[in-house]
Amino acid sequence: VIFANYTHTDTPSLLGDIGISLARMVVAYIIGATLAWVCAVSLYKGRRASVALPIFDVLQSFPSYAVLPFAVLVWGPTNFTVIFFLVLTAIIWPVFFSLVSSLKLIRHDWEEAVQVADLSGWQYLKNFLFPASVPGLITGSIVGLGDGWEALVATEIIVGVKGGMGGFFQSFSTNSTVTAIGVLGLLLLIFTINRLVWLPLLEWSHN
Repeated sequence: VIFANYTHTDTPSLLGDIGISLARMVVAYIIGATLAWVCAVSLYKGRRASVALPIFDVLQSFPSYAVLPFAVLVWGPTNFTVIFFLVLTAIIWPVFFSLVSSLKLIRHDWEEAVQVADLSGWQYLKNFLFPASVPGLITGSIVGLGDGWEALVATEIIVGVKGGMGGFFQSFSTNSTVTAIGVLGLLLLIFTINRLVWLPLLEWSHN
């Protein structure tokens, strides 16, 4: 409210922009984390890992912003374009590689216990692989969402999608004071989410 009054911005409009960007980030995170987990549990060991991991390592280094104009040309200035770009640019790679690292640390005696218990299929995923992957999932999520917030505003501006914090920052691009205060507000939002959600989850996952 203070920021809206200072910038002479309609408070509901400002909150709506924050909500739109937050919704885009949440959807992108759910898609990215799900894809990362499925790929990680499928490729973290064996011959498939030796082939897939170097390829994925190259893909994460690909200059994704170079293809963003092509994505806008194909899908237009839509939420899908923003979410798709966030998934492939920022979120999926930190989560995937953190999951792979976590799964590679699974102790051999745990795997022997799984064989003794004859876990397979859904029970194997639910009672063994998923709990074993939780620390890597949370650690990767913190990094991935940090990268995602960094990419979100720039992506919204480049794509030209309606609503969101990108449009807000663009509208005040000539006012350095408002932009600086807006960046500070965004950092406080990210810090609050990390402090209230991710850090407690990270501590819980290592207990």
